Amino acid sequence: MAIMNTDKIYAEAIVNEYSKKSTTKVVQLRKLDRAAKQPAVIFTYTFGIICALIAGTGMCLCMGVIGGGTAAFMAAGIVVGLAGFIGAAVNYPIYKRILQKSKDRYAGDIIRLASEIAGEDS
Repeated sequence: MAIMNTDKIYAEAIVNEYSKKSTTKVVQLRKLDRAAKQPAVIFTYTFGIICALIAGTGMCLCMGVIGGGTAAFMAAGIVVGLAGFIGAAVNYPIYKRILQKSKDRYAGDIIRLASEIAGEDS
């Protein structure tokens, strides 16, 4: 039965914690991929939440929860609600367009780095 030197393991863990980290190519590739996708995701969630709030406001106006419950508020609620629903409907196509533009911007670097990684493995 081998006896483990816990002091040595602890010392190595401390050294690893304080030593400079070298960024591997795989980590760089992950960061580039995240940088390519993040703007589209942030926009989509933000725009989707705003559109949902707009649609909800329109529904509240229609049902008389806010406003006076008059015909004018109901008409305004329909217009506001439709604006929110239309915004939610176009959210995905906008997301796809932003994502494609962002991928096109990072494509060269990602492909080059992925090829380097694939070349190292073979």
